[in-house]
Amino acid sequence: MIGFETNLGTVEISQEYFANLIGRAASECYGVAGMINSTYQDIRSRLMRREAPDKGVRVRNEDGRLVVDIHIAVTYGVNIAAIVKSIVHKVRYTVEESTGFPVAKVNVYVDSMKAQ
Repeated sequence: MIGFETNLGTVEISQEYFANLIGRAASECYGVAGMINSTYQDIRSRLMRREAPDKGVRVRNEDGRLVVDIHIAVTYGVNIAAIVKSIVHKVRYTVEESTGFPVAKVNVYVDSMKAQ
């Protein structure tokens, strides 16, 4: 759970909600071939013998602001810098508009390339 204190009380949103929200926003960007499990998520999904619900997404709360890590695969032959810039802007906008929580950083890790 990611929680923030407001003048009305504590607001908590589950990690799974953030994973779905961010995963959908990143997947809609041009050139993204899919989400990739981080090393921790890969080990966890192998031990549990099922797919991780937060595939490729990790969200942390640091000093009252969110830090988002996204692991993706890109389509071969596209401009990676343009894809990453598009993802950063779209994810930041989507999270801030949907939750009202400020986003400090969006880190995008390109883990692989896939042919079309």
